[in-house]
Amino acid sequence: MTSAHFDPTWFSDLDTAPSTSTGISYETLSANFTWNLPEYYNIGVDVCDRHATTPDAVALIEVDDRGSEVVWTYDQLKKASNQCAHALADLGCEREDRIAVLLSQSSELPIAHIGIYKLGAIAVPLFVLFGPDALLHRLSDSAAKVIITDAEHATVILSMQSKIKTLKHIVVTNQRIVGTLYFPDLLERAHKHFEPIRTKPTDPAVIIYTSGTTGPAKGALHGHQILLGHIPGVSMPHDFAPKAGDRFWTPADWAWIGGLFDVLFPALRWGIPVIAHRMAKFDSEKAFAFMEKMHIRNVFLPPTALKMMRQITHPRERWNLELRSIASGGEPLGQETLTYAKEELGLTIHEFYGQTECNVVLGNCSTLFPVKANSMGRPIPGHQVDIIDEDGNPQRSGVVGEIAIHTPDPVMFLRYFNQPEATQQKHKGNWLCTGDLGYKDDDGYFYFVSRKDDVISSGGYRIGPSEIEETLSQHPAVLMAAAVGSQDPVRGEVVKVFIKLRDHVSPSEQLVLEIQDFVKMRLGAHEYPRKVEFISDFPMTPSGKIQRHILKERELTTTSDVEHEQ
Repeated sequence: MTSAHFDPTWFSDLDTAPSTSTGISYETLSANFTWNLPEYYNIGVDVCDRHATTPDAVALIEVDDRGSEVVWTYDQLKKASNQCAHALADLGCEREDRIAVLLSQSSELPIAHIGIYKLGAIAVPLFVLFGPDALLHRLSDSAAKVIITDAEHATVILSMQSKIKTLKHIVVTNQRIVGTLYFPDLLERAHKHFEPIRTKPTDPAVIIYTSGTTGPAKGALHGHQILLGHIPGVSMPHDFAPKAGDRFWTPADWAWIGGLFDVLFPALRWGIPVIAHRMAKFDSEKAFAFMEKMHIRNVFLPPTALKMMRQITHPRERWNLELRSIASGGEPLGQETLTYAKEELGLTIHEFYGQTECNVVLGNCSTLFPVKANSMGRPIPGHQVDIIDEDGNPQRSGVVGEIAIHTPDPVMFLRYFNQPEATQQKHKGNWLCTGDLGYKDDDGYFYFVSRKDDVISSGGYRIGPSEIEETLSQHPAVLMAAAVGSQDPVRGEVVKVFIKLRDHVSPSEQLVLEIQDFVKMRLGAHEYPRKVEFISDFPMTPSGKIQRHILKERELTTTSDVEHEQ
Protein backbone atom coordinates (compact mmCIF):
# COMPACT_ATOMS: atom_id res chain seq x y z
CA MET A 1 0.00 0.00 0.00
CA THR A 2 1.33 3.41 -0.93
CA SER A 3 -1.65 5.54 0.02
CA ALA A 4 -1.10 7.96 2.87
CA HIS A 5 -4.54 7.27 4.26
CA PHE A 6 -6.53 4.10 4.79
CA ASP A 7 -10.26 3.70 4.65
CA PRO A 8 -12.62 0.71 5.01
CA THR A 9 -11.92 -0.46 1.44
CA TRP A 10 -8.47 -1.52 2.58
CA PHE A 11 -10.18 -4.22 4.64
CA SER A 12 -12.82 -4.95 2.07
CA ASP A 13 -11.54 -6.63 -1.06
CA LEU A 14 -9.21 -9.46 -1.96
CA ASP A 15 -7.05 -7.26 -4.17
CA THR A 16 -6.51 -4.59 -1.53
CA ALA A 17 -6.41 -6.56 1.73
CA PRO A 18 -3.01 -6.43 3.44
CA SER A 19 -0.86 -9.48 3.96
CA THR A 20 1.76 -10.40 6.51
CA SER A 21 4.39 -9.07 4.12
CA THR A 22 3.07 -5.51 3.91
CA GLY A 23 5.17 -4.33 6.83
CA ILE A 24 2.39 -1.95 7.90
CA SER A 25 2.56 -1.25 11.62
CA TYR A 26 -0.41 -0.96 13.95
CA GLU A 27 0.66 2.59 14.81
CA THR A 28 0.80 3.63 11.15
CA LEU A 29 -2.53 2.04 10.34
CA SER A 30 -4.26 3.64 13.32
CA ALA A 31 -2.74 7.09 12.75
CA ASN A 32 -3.70 7.22 9.06
CA PHE A 33 -7.06 5.50 9.07
CA THR A 34 -10.01 7.64 7.93
CA TRP A 35 -13.69 6.82 7.51
CA ASN A 36 -14.68 7.68 3.94
CA LEU A 37 -18.37 6.83 4.04
CA PRO A 38 -20.36 7.28 0.83
CA GLU A 39 -23.31 9.65 0.60
CA TYR A 40 -25.66 6.75 -0.10
CA TYR A 41 -25.20 3.25 1.20
CA ASN A 42 -27.46 0.21 1.55
CA ILE A 43 -26.43 -3.00 3.33
CA GLY A 44 -28.55 -5.18 1.04
CA VAL A 45 -26.90 -3.88 -2.11
CA ASP A 46 -23.41 -4.03 -0.63
CA VAL A 47 -23.52 -7.63 0.62
CA CYS A 48 -25.25 -9.07 -2.41
CA ASP A 49 -25.85 -7.16 -5.63
CA ARG A 50 -22.30 -6.00 -6.25
CA HIS A 51 -21.08 -9.62 -6.41
CA ALA A 52 -23.98 -10.90 -8.54
CA THR A 53 -22.28 -9.92 -11.80
CA THR A 54 -20.25 -13.16 -11.55
CA PRO A 55 -22.92 -15.85 -12.17
CA ASP A 56 -21.23 -18.70 -10.30
CA ALA A 57 -19.85 -16.73 -7.33
CA VAL A 58 -20.81 -18.70 -4.19
CA ALA A 59 -22.42 -16.71 -1.39
CA LEU A 60 -23.88 -19.33 0.92
CA ILE A 61 -23.62 -23.07 1.49
CA GLU A 62 -26.58 -24.35 3.48
CA VAL A 63 -26.01 -27.64 5.34
CA ASP A 64 -28.92 -29.43 7.03
CA ASP A 65 -28.86 -31.92 9.93
CA ARG A 66 -28.33 -34.83 7.54
CA GLY A 67 -25.31 -33.19 5.93
CA SER A 68 -27.07 -32.33 2.65
CA GLU A 69 -25.77 -29.16 1.01
CA VAL A 70 -27.52 -26.46 -1.00
CA VAL A 71 -25.31 -23.86 -2.69
CA TRP A 72 -26.54 -20.31 -3.19
CA THR A 73 -24.80 -17.96 -5.60
CA TYR A 74 -24.85 -14.18 -5.22
CA ASP A 75 -27.01 -13.98 -8.34
CA GLN A 76 -29.59 -16.32 -6.80
CA LEU A 77 -29.44 -14.38 -3.53
CA LYS A 78 -29.97 -11.10 -5.40
CA LYS A 79 -33.03 -12.36 -7.24
CA ALA A 80 -34.59 -13.99 -4.17
CA SER A 81 -34.01 -10.89 -2.02
CA ASN A 82 -35.50 -8.70 -4.77
CA GLN A 83 -38.58 -10.93 -4.74
CA CYS A 84 -38.69 -10.64 -0.97
CA ALA A 85 -38.59 -6.83 -1.17
CA HIS A 86 -41.46 -6.85 -3.69
CA ALA A 87 -43.46 -9.29 -1.55
CA LEU A 88 -43.07 -7.16 1.57
CA ALA A 89 -44.08 -4.05 -0.36
CA ASP A 90 -47.18 -5.89 -1.62
CA LEU A 91 -48.03 -6.64 2.03
CA GLY A 92 -48.04 -2.91 2.74
CA CYS A 93 -44.54 -2.55 4.17
CA GLU A 94 -42.92 0.82 3.61
CA ARG A 95 -39.70 2.59 4.41
CA GLU A 96 -38.75 2.30 8.11
CA ASP A 97 -41.50 -0.21 8.88
CA ARG A 98 -40.24 -2.88 11.28
CA ILE A 99 -40.10 -6.46 9.99
CA ALA A 100 -39.13 -9.20 12.44
CA VAL A 101 -37.01 -12.19 11.39
CA LEU A 102 -37.34 -15.20 13.69
CA LEU A 103 -35.13 -17.76 11.97
CA SER A 104 -32.00 -19.78 12.70
CA GLN A 105 -29.05 -20.16 10.30
CA SER A 106 -30.66 -20.76 6.90
CA SER A 107 -30.82 -19.28 3.40
CA GLU A 108 -34.16 -17.63 4.20
CA LEU A 109 -32.54 -15.45 6.87
CA PRO A 110 -30.18 -13.48 4.59
CA ILE A 111 -32.84 -13.40 1.86
CA ALA A 112 -35.23 -11.77 4.34
CA HIS A 113 -32.66 -9.34 5.74
CA ILE A 114 -31.34 -8.25 2.35
CA GLY A 115 -34.89 -7.78 1.03
CA ILE A 116 -35.79 -5.69 4.07
CA TYR A 117 -32.73 -3.47 3.64
CA LYS A 118 -33.36 -2.98 -0.07
CA LEU A 119 -36.92 -1.89 0.76
CA GLY A 120 -35.56 0.69 3.20
CA ALA A 121 -37.41 -1.03 6.04
CA ILE A 122 -35.95 -2.02 9.42
CA ALA A 123 -35.05 -5.61 10.29
CA VAL A 124 -35.71 -6.91 13.82
CA PRO A 125 -33.72 -10.14 14.31
CA LEU A 126 -35.12 -12.46 17.00
CA PHE A 127 -33.52 -15.48 18.67
CA VAL A 128 -35.22 -18.82 18.01
CA LEU A 129 -34.78 -19.88 21.65
CA PHE A 130 -36.82 -16.94 22.94
CA GLY A 131 -39.94 -17.94 24.83
CA PRO A 132 -43.35 -16.27 24.32
CA ASP A 133 -42.80 -13.52 26.91
CA ALA A 134 -39.53 -12.43 25.32
CA LEU A 135 -41.01 -12.49 21.82
CA LEU A 136 -44.14 -10.61 22.84
CA HIS A 137 -42.12 -7.78 24.36
CA ARG A 138 -39.83 -7.37 21.35
CA LEU A 139 -42.57 -7.58 18.75
CA SER A 140 -44.74 -5.10 20.66
CA ASP A 141 -41.94 -2.70 21.51
CA SER A 142 -40.69 -2.55 17.91
CA ALA A 143 -44.25 -2.29 16.56
CA ALA A 144 -43.44 -4.97 14.00
CA LYS A 145 -45.77 -5.09 11.00
CA VAL A 146 -44.64 -8.47 9.62
CA ILE A 147 -42.74 -11.42 11.04
CA ILE A 148 -40.90 -14.00 8.93
CA THR A 149 -40.45 -17.28 10.79
CA ASP A 150 -40.60 -21.07 10.46
CA ALA A 151 -43.39 -23.53 11.23
CA GLU A 152 -41.92 -24.41 14.61
CA HIS A 153 -42.43 -20.85 15.87
CA ALA A 154 -45.45 -19.82 13.82
CA THR A 155 -47.95 -21.37 16.23
CA VAL A 156 -46.42 -19.40 19.11
CA ILE A 157 -46.75 -16.16 17.15
CA LEU A 158 -50.33 -17.01 16.15
CA SER A 159 -51.25 -17.47 19.81
CA MET A 160 -50.10 -13.95 20.67
CA GLN A 161 -50.97 -12.08 17.45
CA SER A 162 -54.06 -10.48 19.00
CA LYS A 163 -51.84 -8.87 21.66
CA ILE A 164 -49.61 -7.18 19.07
CA LYS A 165 -51.71 -4.42 17.51
CA THR A 166 -49.26 -3.62 14.72
CA LEU A 167 -48.59 -7.19 13.54
CA LYS A 168 -50.50 -7.66 10.27
CA HIS A 169 -48.89 -10.72 8.71
CA ILE A 170 -47.10 -13.91 9.77
CA VAL A 171 -44.95 -15.32 6.98
CA VAL A 172 -43.81 -18.95 7.31
CA THR A 173 -40.81 -20.22 5.38
CA ASN A 174 -41.24 -24.01 5.37
CA GLN A 175 -44.91 -24.98 5.72
CA ARG A 176 -48.38 -23.78 4.81
CA ILE A 177 -50.28 -22.99 8.03
CA VAL A 178 -53.80 -21.61 8.33
CA GLY A 179 -53.74 -17.92 9.25
CA THR A 180 -50.26 -17.35 7.81
CA LEU A 181 -48.63 -16.65 4.45
CA TYR A 182 -46.23 -19.06 2.76
CA PHE A 183 -42.85 -17.48 1.99
CA PRO A 184 -42.09 -19.48 -1.21
CA ASP A 185 -45.51 -18.52 -2.62
CA LEU A 186 -44.84 -14.85 -1.97
CA LEU A 187 -41.45 -15.03 -3.68
CA GLU A 188 -42.77 -16.98 -6.67
CA ARG A 189 -45.40 -14.32 -7.41
CA ALA A 190 -42.90 -11.45 -7.13
CA HIS A 191 -40.64 -9.96 -9.82
CA LYS A 192 -36.92 -10.76 -9.70
CA HIS A 193 -35.96 -7.15 -10.43
CA PHE A 194 -36.22 -4.52 -7.71
CA GLU A 195 -34.78 -1.02 -7.59
CA PRO A 196 -33.38 -0.68 -4.06
CA ILE A 197 -34.38 2.35 -2.03
CA ARG A 198 -31.55 4.89 -1.83
CA THR A 199 -30.54 5.02 1.81
CA LYS A 200 -27.90 7.04 3.57
CA PRO A 201 -25.40 5.49 6.01
CA THR A 202 -27.29 6.90 8.98
CA ASP A 203 -30.75 5.81 7.80
CA PRO A 204 -32.24 3.16 10.16
CA ALA A 205 -31.61 -0.44 9.11
CA VAL A 206 -31.82 -2.84 12.06
CA ILE A 207 -33.02 -3.02 15.67
CA ILE A 208 -31.09 -5.50 17.79
CA TYR A 209 -32.44 -6.03 21.29
CA THR A 210 -30.00 -5.99 24.15
CA SER A 211 -30.66 -6.86 27.77
CA GLY A 212 -30.09 -4.38 30.56
CA THR A 213 -30.49 -4.47 34.31
CA THR A 214 -33.33 -2.01 34.64
CA GLY A 215 -36.56 -2.57 32.78
CA PRO A 216 -37.19 -4.82 29.80
CA ALA A 217 -34.79 -5.41 26.90
CA LYS A 218 -34.01 -2.29 24.85
CA GLY A 219 -33.83 -2.11 21.06
CA ALA A 220 -30.53 -0.72 19.77
CA LEU A 221 -31.34 1.03 16.48
CA HIS A 222 -28.47 1.00 13.97
CA GLY A 223 -28.08 2.68 10.60
CA HIS A 224 -26.85 1.05 7.39
CA GLN A 225 -23.36 2.27 8.34
CA ILE A 226 -23.17 -0.46 11.00
CA LEU A 227 -21.70 -2.88 8.45
CA LEU A 228 -18.98 -0.50 7.28
CA GLY A 229 -18.20 0.22 10.92
CA HIS A 230 -17.69 -3.51 11.54
CA ILE A 231 -15.35 -4.22 8.63
CA PRO A 232 -11.97 -3.26 10.22
CA GLY A 233 -12.92 -4.92 13.53
CA VAL A 234 -13.81 -8.19 11.81
CA SER A 235 -10.91 -8.15 9.36
CA MET A 236 -8.15 -7.71 11.92
CA PRO A 237 -9.04 -10.59 14.30
CA HIS A 238 -9.22 -12.83 11.23
CA ASP A 239 -5.64 -11.89 10.35
CA PHE A 240 -6.71 -9.39 7.73
CA ALA A 241 -9.58 -11.13 6.02
CA PRO A 242 -10.44 -11.47 3.23
CA LYS A 243 -7.82 -13.70 1.68
CA ALA A 244 -8.13 -16.10 -1.22
CA GLY A 245 -9.74 -19.35 -0.12
CA ASP A 246 -11.37 -17.95 3.04
CA ARG A 247 -14.61 -19.58 4.15
CA PHE A 248 -16.54 -18.46 7.24
CA TRP A 249 -18.63 -20.32 9.81
CA THR A 250 -19.86 -19.75 13.33
CA PRO A 251 -22.05 -21.86 15.64
CA ALA A 252 -23.42 -18.58 17.03
CA ASP A 253 -27.00 -17.79 16.09
CA TRP A 254 -27.51 -15.21 13.35
CA ALA A 255 -30.04 -13.32 15.47
CA TRP A 256 -27.27 -11.73 17.54
CA ILE A 257 -24.96 -8.94 16.46
CA GLY A 258 -22.06 -11.42 16.65
CA GLY A 259 -23.60 -13.84 14.16
CA LEU A 260 -24.95 -11.18 11.81
CA PHE A 261 -22.24 -8.54 11.77
CA ASP A 262 -19.15 -10.44 12.92
CA VAL A 263 -19.63 -13.25 10.38
CA LEU A 264 -22.56 -13.31 7.92
CA PHE A 265 -22.63 -9.82 6.45
CA PRO A 266 -18.88 -9.01 6.48
CA ALA A 267 -18.12 -12.29 4.71
CA LEU A 268 -20.84 -11.68 2.11
CA ARG A 269 -19.55 -8.16 1.57
CA TRP A 270 -16.08 -9.56 0.91
CA GLY A 271 -17.46 -12.11 -1.53
CA ILE A 272 -16.40 -14.94 0.80
CA PRO A 273 -18.66 -18.04 1.12
CA VAL A 274 -20.52 -18.43 4.41
CA ILE A 275 -21.59 -21.80 5.78
CA ALA A 276 -25.12 -21.93 7.21
CA HIS A 277 -25.56 -24.74 9.70
CA ARG A 278 -27.41 -24.67 12.98
CA MET A 279 -26.17 -26.98 15.71
CA ALA A 280 -29.19 -27.56 17.93
CA LYS A 281 -26.73 -28.31 20.73
CA PHE A 282 -23.04 -27.55 20.46
CA ASP A 283 -20.90 -30.69 20.29
CA SER A 284 -17.10 -30.36 20.15
CA GLU A 285 -16.54 -33.59 18.22
CA LYS A 286 -19.19 -32.69 15.65
CA ALA A 287 -17.83 -29.15 15.37
CA PHE A 288 -14.32 -30.35 14.53
CA ALA A 289 -15.70 -32.90 12.05
CA PHE A 290 -17.92 -30.26 10.46
CA MET A 291 -15.04 -27.81 10.04
CA GLU A 292 -13.03 -30.55 8.33
CA LYS A 293 -15.87 -31.57 6.01
CA MET A 294 -16.74 -28.01 4.97
CA HIS A 295 -13.13 -26.80 4.63
CA ILE A 296 -13.70 -23.99 7.12
CA ARG A 297 -10.90 -21.44 7.15
CA ASN A 298 -12.29 -18.72 9.41
CA VAL A 299 -14.40 -19.30 12.49
CA PHE A 300 -15.97 -17.14 15.17
CA LEU A 301 -16.31 -19.26 18.30
CA PRO A 302 -17.96 -17.97 21.49
CA PRO A 303 -15.88 -18.55 24.65
CA THR A 304 -18.15 -21.35 25.86
CA ALA A 305 -17.63 -23.29 22.63
CA LEU A 306 -13.86 -22.88 22.86
CA LYS A 307 -13.80 -24.06 26.47
CA MET A 308 -15.79 -27.15 25.50
CA MET A 309 -13.52 -27.84 22.52
CA ARG A 310 -10.51 -27.62 24.82
CA GLN A 311 -11.46 -31.03 26.19
CA ILE A 312 -10.58 -32.62 22.80
CA THR A 313 -6.91 -33.59 22.76
CA HIS A 314 -4.78 -33.61 19.61
CA PRO A 315 -7.56 -32.53 17.22
CA ARG A 316 -5.16 -32.14 14.28
CA GLU A 317 -4.33 -35.83 14.51
CA ARG A 318 -8.00 -36.73 14.19
CA TRP A 319 -9.22 -34.17 11.67
CA ASN A 320 -7.65 -32.51 8.65
CA LEU A 321 -8.37 -28.94 9.65
CA GLU A 322 -7.78 -25.99 7.32
CA LEU A 323 -8.36 -23.25 9.89
CA ARG A 324 -6.57 -19.97 9.20
CA SER A 325 -8.15 -17.75 11.88
CA ILE A 326 -10.13 -18.06 15.11
CA ALA A 327 -11.88 -15.03 16.57
CA SER A 328 -13.77 -14.90 19.86
CA GLY A 329 -15.52 -12.36 22.02
CA GLY A 330 -18.02 -11.98 24.83
CA GLU A 331 -15.89 -12.73 27.87
CA PRO A 332 -12.17 -13.24 28.63
CA LEU A 333 -10.88 -16.66 27.57
CA GLY A 334 -7.94 -17.03 29.93
CA GLN A 335 -4.45 -18.36 29.33
CA GLU A 336 -5.44 -22.05 29.34
CA THR A 337 -7.68 -21.71 26.28
CA LEU A 338 -5.17 -19.54 24.43
CA THR A 339 -2.42 -22.07 25.11
CA TYR A 340 -4.63 -24.94 23.92
CA ALA A 341 -5.31 -23.19 20.61
CA LYS A 342 -1.64 -22.43 20.06
CA GLU A 343 -0.42 -25.93 20.91
CA GLU A 344 -3.28 -28.05 19.60
CA LEU A 345 -4.54 -25.99 16.65
CA GLY A 346 -1.43 -24.03 15.76
CA LEU A 347 -3.31 -20.74 15.88
CA THR A 348 -3.51 -17.66 18.07
CA ILE A 349 -7.08 -16.90 19.12
CA HIS A 350 -7.80 -13.25 18.48
CA GLU A 351 -10.18 -11.92 21.11
CA PHE A 352 -12.17 -8.76 20.51
CA TYR A 353 -14.53 -6.57 22.50
CA GLY A 354 -17.74 -4.71 21.85
CA GLN A 355 -21.42 -4.66 22.67
CA THR A 356 -24.67 -4.47 20.75
CA GLU A 357 -24.67 -0.69 20.89
CA CYS A 358 -21.09 -0.39 19.62
CA ASN A 359 -19.39 -3.58 18.52
CA VAL A 360 -15.79 -4.72 17.77
CA VAL A 361 -13.96 -1.57 18.86
CA LEU A 362 -11.10 -3.44 20.58
CA GLY A 363 -9.31 -6.46 19.19
CA ASN A 364 -6.20 -8.53 18.75
CA CYS A 365 -4.17 -9.33 15.66
CA SER A 366 -0.90 -11.21 16.16
CA THR A 367 0.28 -10.08 12.71
CA LEU A 368 0.33 -6.50 13.98
CA PHE A 369 1.27 -6.89 17.65
CA PRO A 370 1.81 -9.61 20.30
CA VAL A 371 -1.30 -10.99 21.99
CA LYS A 372 -1.36 -10.62 25.76
CA ALA A 373 -3.23 -13.12 27.90
CA ASN A 374 -6.57 -11.87 29.26
CA SER A 375 -6.38 -8.70 27.18
CA MET A 376 -9.18 -7.59 24.87
CA GLY A 377 -6.50 -6.11 22.64
CA ARG A 378 -6.02 -2.57 21.39
CA PRO A 379 -8.40 -0.11 19.69
CA ILE A 380 -9.34 -1.17 16.17
CA PRO A 381 -8.25 1.50 13.63
CA GLY A 382 -11.07 3.97 13.18
CA HIS A 383 -12.28 3.75 16.79
CA GLN A 384 -11.20 5.93 19.70
CA VAL A 385 -11.53 3.91 22.92
CA ASP A 386 -10.45 4.95 26.40
CA ILE A 387 -11.00 4.45 30.12
CA ILE A 388 -12.92 7.33 31.68
CA ASP A 389 -13.85 8.40 35.19
CA GLU A 390 -17.28 9.43 36.46
CA ASP A 391 -16.84 12.90 34.93
CA GLY A 392 -15.86 11.59 31.51
CA ASN A 393 -12.13 12.29 31.86
CA PRO A 394 -9.67 9.80 30.33
CA GLN A 395 -7.71 7.85 32.93
CA ARG A 396 -4.00 7.06 32.99
CA SER A 397 -2.81 3.50 32.45
CA GLY A 398 -3.43 1.04 35.28
CA VAL A 399 -6.42 2.96 36.67
CA VAL A 400 -9.77 1.18 36.60
CA GLY A 401 -12.63 3.11 35.04
CA GLU A 402 -15.42 2.73 32.52
CA ILE A 403 -14.65 1.59 28.99
CA ALA A 404 -15.94 4.26 26.61
CA ILE A 405 -15.96 4.99 22.87
CA HIS A 406 -15.67 8.49 21.43
CA THR A 407 -18.53 9.73 19.26
CA PRO A 408 -19.31 9.84 16.41
CA ASP A 409 -18.48 6.34 15.20
CA PRO A 410 -20.14 4.42 12.32
CA VAL A 411 -20.36 1.17 14.30
CA MET A 412 -22.24 2.98 17.07
CA PHE A 413 -26.01 2.73 17.43
CA LEU A 414 -28.17 5.68 16.49
CA ARG A 415 -30.31 5.46 19.62
CA TYR A 416 -32.47 3.13 21.67
CA PHE A 417 -35.76 2.66 19.85
CA ASN A 418 -38.45 4.80 21.53
CA GLN A 419 -36.27 5.35 24.63
CA PRO A 420 -34.71 8.83 24.47
CA GLU A 421 -33.92 8.91 28.20
CA ALA A 422 -32.05 5.61 28.05
CA THR A 423 -30.14 6.89 25.02
CA GLN A 424 -29.15 10.03 26.88
CA GLN A 425 -28.00 8.02 29.90
CA LYS A 426 -25.74 5.95 27.64
CA HIS A 427 -23.71 9.04 26.76
CA LYS A 428 -21.39 11.19 28.81
CA GLY A 429 -20.24 14.22 26.85
CA ASN A 430 -18.59 12.92 23.67
CA TRP A 431 -18.28 9.41 25.08
CA LEU A 432 -20.55 6.38 24.71
CA CYS A 433 -20.38 4.56 28.03
CA THR A 434 -20.29 0.77 27.85
CA GLY A 435 -21.16 0.10 31.49
CA ASP A 436 -18.10 -2.15 31.69
CA LEU A 437 -15.15 -1.48 33.96
CA GLY A 438 -11.60 -2.02 32.78
CA TYR A 439 -8.13 -0.54 32.52
CA LYS A 440 -5.38 -0.18 29.94
CA ASP A 441 -1.66 -0.81 30.32
CA ASP A 442 1.28 1.29 29.19
CA ASP A 443 1.26 -0.39 25.76
CA GLY A 444 -2.39 0.49 25.12
CA TYR A 445 -3.83 -2.99 25.72
CA PHE A 446 -7.26 -3.04 27.38
CA TYR A 447 -8.36 -5.40 30.15
CA PHE A 448 -11.87 -6.18 31.35
CA VAL A 449 -12.50 -6.02 35.11
CA SER A 450 -16.26 -6.35 35.65
CA ARG A 451 -19.64 -5.07 34.56
CA LYS A 452 -20.70 -1.80 36.02
CA ASP A 453 -24.29 -2.98 35.95
CA ASP A 454 -25.75 -6.39 36.70
CA VAL A 455 -25.88 -7.89 33.23
CA ILE A 456 -25.13 -11.62 33.35
CA SER A 457 -22.65 -12.86 30.74
CA SER A 458 -23.34 -16.55 30.18
CA GLY A 459 -21.94 -18.54 27.28
CA GLY A 460 -21.53 -15.42 25.17
CA TYR A 461 -25.08 -14.18 25.86
CA ARG A 462 -25.73 -10.95 27.73
CA ILE A 463 -28.75 -11.64 29.93
CA GLY A 464 -30.67 -8.98 31.81
CA PRO A 465 -31.96 -9.92 35.28
CA SER A 466 -35.11 -7.80 35.00
CA GLU A 467 -36.68 -10.01 32.35
CA ILE A 468 -36.04 -13.13 34.43
CA GLU A 469 -37.36 -11.51 37.60
CA GLU A 470 -40.48 -10.31 35.81
CA THR A 471 -41.20 -13.82 34.56
CA LEU A 472 -40.58 -15.36 37.99
CA SER A 473 -43.01 -12.91 39.56
CA GLN A 474 -45.75 -14.62 37.54
CA HIS A 475 -45.10 -17.96 39.23
CA PRO A 476 -47.75 -18.62 41.93
CA ALA A 477 -45.17 -19.67 44.54
CA VAL A 478 -42.84 -16.67 44.10
CA LEU A 479 -43.21 -13.50 46.11
CA MET A 480 -39.96 -11.77 45.11
CA ALA A 481 -36.96 -12.74 43.00
CA ALA A 482 -33.53 -11.39 42.07
CA ALA A 483 -31.22 -12.75 39.38
CA VAL A 484 -27.42 -12.47 39.38
CA GLY A 485 -24.50 -14.13 37.66
CA SER A 486 -22.74 -16.99 39.39
CA GLN A 487 -19.25 -17.99 38.28
CA ASP A 488 -19.01 -21.07 36.08
CA PRO A 489 -15.84 -22.64 34.60
CA VAL A 490 -17.41 -23.29 31.19
CA ARG A 491 -19.99 -20.55 30.62
CA GLY A 492 -18.19 -17.79 32.50
CA GLU A 493 -21.37 -17.19 34.46
CA VAL A 494 -24.70 -18.95 34.88
CA VAL A 495 -27.96 -17.42 36.00
CA LYS A 496 -28.66 -17.75 39.71
CA VAL A 497 -31.92 -16.58 41.24
CA PHE A 498 -32.64 -15.70 44.85
CA ILE A 499 -36.29 -16.29 45.64
CA LYS A 500 -38.53 -15.31 48.50
CA LEU A 501 -41.52 -17.63 48.52
CA ARG A 502 -45.08 -16.75 49.33
CA ASP A 503 -46.43 -17.62 52.76
CA HIS A 504 -47.28 -21.27 53.29
CA VAL A 505 -45.03 -22.36 50.37
CA SER A 506 -42.07 -24.53 51.35
CA PRO A 507 -38.81 -24.97 49.44
CA SER A 508 -38.30 -28.32 47.71
CA GLU A 509 -36.30 -29.95 44.94
CA GLN A 510 -39.51 -30.34 42.96
CA LEU A 511 -40.21 -26.61 43.26
CA VAL A 512 -36.71 -25.83 41.99
CA LEU A 513 -37.30 -27.90 38.87
CA GLU A 514 -40.72 -26.31 38.39
CA ILE A 515 -39.26 -22.79 38.63
CA GLN A 516 -36.46 -23.62 36.19
CA ASP A 517 -38.90 -25.02 33.65
CA PHE A 518 -41.19 -22.02 34.15
CA VAL A 519 -38.44 -19.61 33.03
CA LYS A 520 -37.10 -21.93 30.34
CA MET A 521 -40.49 -22.21 28.64
CA ARG A 522 -41.21 -18.47 28.76
CA LEU A 523 -37.85 -16.84 28.05
CA GLY A 524 -35.57 -19.48 26.57
CA ALA A 525 -33.10 -22.21 27.43
CA HIS A 526 -30.19 -19.77 27.57
CA GLU A 527 -31.84 -17.67 30.30
CA TYR A 528 -33.23 -20.15 32.78
CA PRO A 529 -31.66 -20.20 36.28
CA ARG A 530 -29.24 -23.08 36.68
CA LYS A 531 -28.96 -22.21 40.37
CA VAL A 532 -31.79 -21.41 42.75
CA GLU A 533 -31.54 -20.25 46.36
CA PHE A 534 -34.50 -19.61 48.64
CA ILE A 535 -34.06 -16.72 51.09
CA SER A 536 -36.27 -15.08 53.68
CA ASP A 537 -35.32 -11.44 53.06
CA PHE A 538 -33.53 -9.34 50.45
CA PRO A 539 -30.97 -6.56 51.00
CA MET A 540 -32.88 -3.40 50.08
CA THR A 541 -32.15 0.27 49.40
CA PRO A 542 -34.01 2.92 51.42
CA SER A 543 -36.28 3.41 48.42
CA GLY A 544 -37.23 -0.27 48.41
CA LYS A 545 -35.08 -1.59 45.56
CA ILE A 546 -33.30 -4.92 45.79
CA GLN A 547 -29.53 -4.48 46.04
CA ARG A 548 -28.36 -7.02 43.50
CA HIS A 549 -24.71 -6.07 43.93
CA ILE A 550 -24.80 -7.31 47.54
CA LEU A 551 -26.24 -10.63 46.41
CA LYS A 552 -23.58 -10.83 43.70
CA GLU A 553 -20.77 -10.10 46.16
CA ARG A 554 -22.12 -12.74 48.52
CA GLU A 555 -22.32 -15.22 45.65
CA LEU A 556 -18.66 -14.66 44.85
CA THR A 557 -17.55 -15.45 48.40
CA THR A 558 -19.97 -18.04 49.77
CA THR A 559 -21.90 -21.13 48.75
CA SER A 560 -25.22 -21.60 50.49
CA ASP A 561 -26.34 -24.91 51.93
CA VAL A 562 -29.77 -24.31 50.47
CA GLU A 563 -28.49 -23.74 46.94
CA HIS A 564 -29.78 -26.04 44.26
CA GLU A 565 -28.18 -26.49 40.87
CA GLN A 566 -29.52 -28.16 37.74
